Amino acid sequence: MPLVRMKLSILAAALLSTAVFAAEEKKEEKTSVNTSNEVAVIKTSEGEMLVQFWTDAAPNTIDNFKKLARSGFYDGTIFHRIVKGFMIQGGDPNSKDPAKESRYGQGDPGYKIKAEFNDHSHERGVISMARGPDPDSAGSQFFICLGSVARLDHQYTTFGKLIKGDDVLGKIGDTPVTRNSGGEMSKPTKRVVINKIDIVSKDSIK
Repeated sequence: MPLVRMKLSILAAALLSTAVFAAEEKKEEKTSVNTSNEVAVIKTSEGEMLVQFWTDAAPNTIDNFKKLARSGFYDGTIFHRIVKGFMIQGGDPNSKDPAKESRYGQGDPGYKIKAEFNDHSHERGVISMARGPDPDSAGSQFFICLGSVARLDHQYTTFGKLIKGDDVLGKIGDTPVTRNSGGEMSKPTKRVVINKIDIVSKDSIK
């Protein structure tokens, strides 16, 4: 092969490689943008609530929530704990089965995630991770605040807030309750079901 032709072949290969790399880089950038633009549509027996994530505050918590939602983990669970003026709590896999009522509040996905405490306050509509005494004991259970609960700030991982469906939140929060096995007035007298949680692009929401 003549020297000139060989140089042109090398140059063409180099340009092609650069173009492919740039395309991949652009693809990754696009994926990242789309990911940060995703929202959660919590479809319940009382209506839908739309959650916008705080990606700057708790990225690992958000990734875990999205993963569980996409796998169908939350489908059929209920808001098993409702405390008037405080919060509604759900996400326990045990709550799919009425026969496991005595174990509601104890379920998880089989692992725990590290806390990501941040400066976003617990206010009405804010979604945060439920946990046990150990700060790093959250898994799948979450709660949505019915009012301002400043005492929880920097103690629980907030990771988003409702941007639609406050009326649904209020309706669920007004569900009649009775005392649970621990004596707390928080046991709903009817099943408020999370039918599905969809993770979609915010742009696709009308």
